[in-house]
Amino acid sequence: MSQDNPIRIFASHAFQEHEDYHRLFEYLESTTNFFYSNSAVPDKVPAEDAEEALKDELREQIEPAEIVIILAGLYDEFHEWIDFTLLVAKSSDKPVIVIEHFGSTQEIAPEIAKIADEVVSWNELSIVDAMRRQARHEETQRWDVIEFDMPE
Repeated sequence: MSQDNPIRIFASHAFQEHEDYHRLFEYLESTTNFFYSNSAVPDKVPAEDAEEALKDELREQIEPAEIVIILAGLYDEFHEWIDFTLLVAKSSDKPVIVIEHFGSTQEIAPEIAKIADEVVSWNELSIVDAMRRQARHEETQRWDVIEFDMPE
């Protein structure tokens, strides 16, 4: 993966701004040597505000993505749009990553947990590694190196 070949993602939204949506991109931007492009545009609401026009817009935004990221924190408030996003993702054979609720021990809704290809916590390395595994099938094993001085 390089700047010339970024991972194409779609991050769930309900045509509204949400702090978890912004938080996801803060996490991704804080990761070095990780390149992505986001096809989700939450503020691109069709002029015709009918439900079918909104669904068509979501389909268009999901289509170019390699993976779909579902933010569990949006499910309680916007479950009908998240359910539709999951339906489109799975019918298009796109892997789904669910990111747990931020700062909460709240369980992920069973409906989205069973559909997810992978569930991760709010940790930038966990999120990026899941994206690499699901989108590009890259090996993402990491080893922590701890340096210390031995007393003489």
